[in-house]
Amino acid sequence: MTLSLSSAQTILATALDACRKGNFKPMAVVVLDERGAVRAAASEDGTSLKRFEVAHGKAYGALSLGMGSRSLFKRAKEQAFFIASVTDVIGGALVPVPGGVLIRDGSGEVVGAVGISGDTSENDEAAALAGIAAAGLVGDPGAD
Repeated sequence: MTLSLSSAQTILATALDACRKGNFKPMAVVVLDERGAVRAAASEDGTSLKRFEVAHGKAYGALSLGMGSRSLFKRAKEQAFFIASVTDVIGGALVPVPGGVLIRDGSGEVVGAVGISGDTSENDEAAALAGIAAAGLVGDPGAD
């Protein structure tokens, strides 16, 4: 299964809706397919200059290593040199904090990732999970 444009747009719209309902700060959302290509992205009015890059780094890092950015956050604390090395290997696009969530289909296969940035990492992650669930897919934020 591949991540359809329709599913990516549902993830994006629902995640932003969850942000507004939660009164979160202005957000940037990036939805990537399994190849790491951008399928949908948006930055809300008032979002800071590099929020898109942070959101992309959360999603791309999760996809590159096959684990949600919550797991990458844990590894960064335990294995800082590993995360620094991988960040270099993938061209700097790795942000190891919660808010980068793998998207899995019903059989557990990774079909993409979503990254959100703008509020707390926990709120970013919650919005990503809401968007993924609305698309009928399974979010994998990683483990603590």
